[in-house]
Order: sequence, then C-alpha cells, then structure tokens
Amino acid sequence: MKCIISCEHASNRVPPHFSHLFQGKEKVLNSHQAYDHGAARLARSLAKQLYANVHLGTITRLLIDLNRSPTNRKTLFTAYSRQLDQGDRQLLFKGYYLPYREKVEGEIDGIAGRGRPVLHISLHSFATVKSGRIRKADIGLLYDPSRKHERELSVFLADFFKQEMTSFRIRRNYPYLGKSDGFTAYLRRKHNDRTYAGIEIEINQALLLNNNSDNKKTPIVLAEGLRYILQLKEFSEIAKKLKSWGKKKCK
Repeated sequence: MKCIISCEHASNRVPPHFSHLFQGKEKVLNSHQAYDHGAARLARSLAKQLYANVHLGTITRLLIDLNRSPTNRKTLFTAYSRQLDQGDRQLLFKGYYLPYREKVEGEIDGIAGRGRPVLHISLHSFATVKSGRIRKADIGLLYDPSRKHERELSVFLADFFKQEMTSFRIRRNYPYLGKSDGFTAYLRRKHNDRTYAGIEIEINQALLLNNNSDNKKTPIVLAEGLRYILQLKEFSEIAKKLKSWGKKKCK
C-alpha cells in the first residue's frame, strides 16, 4: 500500500503580482485565515518517517483555496481575490491551483490506475478557539462514513492514538465533517473504495506550536499508527487488523 501526504494550506505566501491586496494586512497574513500553522512541518516529518511523497501548497488560501473543488466558486476564491478581474483569477487558478492539484491527483491516479491501494493523508491544523468557542479536541480524523474502508481506518487510528496518547482528545469527523467539500472528497468521486482512501488529519494548533514533551510525541505516534496500516496489501484487510488490534488491547 502506498501513502501520499498533502498539505493544502501549508503556506501564507503571496505572489508579488498580488501583494497590493495585502498592504498593511500583515496581521491577517500571519493568522489561521491565511494558512494552517505548523501543518507543513508536520507533513514533512510524517513523510520522512513513512518514506512517503509529500506535496505542500505554495500560496495563501486568502487568494485561492487549494482544498476546494474547482466548481466551488463560493469558497474557492475569497473576499480578497473575488475583487480581481477575470484574468487575475485565471492566473491564480491556472498558475497555482491547477499545478498543485494535478501533481497530487496525477500521482494518486497513477497508483490507483494500476489497481494498487492509495492512502491519502491530507494534513491540516485548526485554531483552538473559533467564534469564541473552544474546540474540544486535540486530533480530528475526517472521513466519509459511507466509505467502509475509510470508516474502518479512522476507527483504528482513533483507537491507536487514544492508546498511545492517553491525555489527548481524539475525535472523528471533528471539527469538520469529512464528507464536506475538500480535496479528499473530490478524489473519492474519481476512485472507488478499493483503491483510494482519503483521511484528513486535523491537529489542534496548540499541539503544533507548544514544545512540551507530549506535543513532540505527536508526529511519532501519528507515524506509528499510519505505518501499522501501510503494512497491509489491501484495504479489505483492515477489518482483520481491527480485530487483531482489539485482541492485543485486551491482553
């Protein structure tokens, strides 16, 4: 089984052609609105531990959101980029959005097209507080519940992380729903459950920005859980792995 890691909101970079949109707005460019703090570093670390290919977005989502479907005109562009003329929006789409998406998609298509299973991990981080409400999770696993193998994968990973990081709050389909519009949701429409599983891993930014010993353990445990899955040849073996994991816990 192959693993592909992507991080759509890795960067808060603004290409020079669009810098005028953010003059005097350095604060927003350094906020969660612009990119996912700490996610790129975690993606690189996981890829290194798993010997997996990693793809990092190179443009701020305040211009164009690499994690949105191309037809999602409501959130693909933002209040900053919607004011641009059609030529500049096409520049964002063809110059930044399509190259990133096509590279990740092409790699997944190539593997799945040969009948080999692909585990796609899309890494994100989330703000601890949103709209005045505290998010009650440390790690969220987002998946489509109607996809049997994604559901089984997420059950296993949640259980594994809870066992290895007992003080952490692990939740499934939180703080967002995995079936909502995103890169993994788009790819599910192209590939069946036998060859593709897309899991978005959402990490509380408090874990990524604080350097205590528990938080430093996060990428190591994430890699251990994913490595356990990557030993499988097919997604259909997950149920058996879940069963053996349950027996292991009971000993």
